[in-house]
Amino acid sequence: MILAPSLCVAFVCASSLVGKLQPPAQTSQPAPAPLRTAGQVITGVRTTAYTHSEADHIQYGARSAVGTPLRAGQIRSAAADWSIYPLGTVFQIQGDPSVYVVDDYGSALVGTRTIDLYQPTASLMNRWGTRKVNIRVLRWGSPAKSLAVLKPRAYKASHVREMISRIQGQTTAG
Repeated sequence: MILAPSLCVAFVCASSLVGKLQPPAQTSQPAPAPLRTAGQVITGVRTTAYTHSEADHIQYGARSAVGTPLRAGQIRSAAADWSIYPLGTVFQIQGDPSVYVVDDYGSALVGTRTIDLYQPTASLMNRWGTRKVNIRVLRWGSPAKSLAVLKPRAYKASHVREMISRIQGQTTAG
């Protein structure tokens, strides 16, 4: 796949950040700023969890939307609406030393600011539940790379077409 080298770069970059990051300082920022900046803290982000053995994910196995293995460890996979958190967005949850990389999406996430965190087991998924967290974006992903993955899939599902439309609206508005 064409995106593999760029995802490796994201993985290597995220790998180099593990253990070197300081927990984000407490902030009272109420909502994400319209501009995307590295180091940006976004408060009150709704997070849920998913696993590869859920009924709606079984057909994909333990693979992300870009075909890479779903990750759980120091570097973890996350799913989101790519028009909000583009493919390759790297972030950290306040109080959690892990680094998350957006490499997946889900139909229930489109049009929301929810981030779905990959967990390798149903038990861990259920233990996470739903939580509001503060995140620090270490690096924003690429809307262009998001579109490169999504456009060939536009015929498959309305949520994919919706993300495409939202991303294209951002690039023409900006």
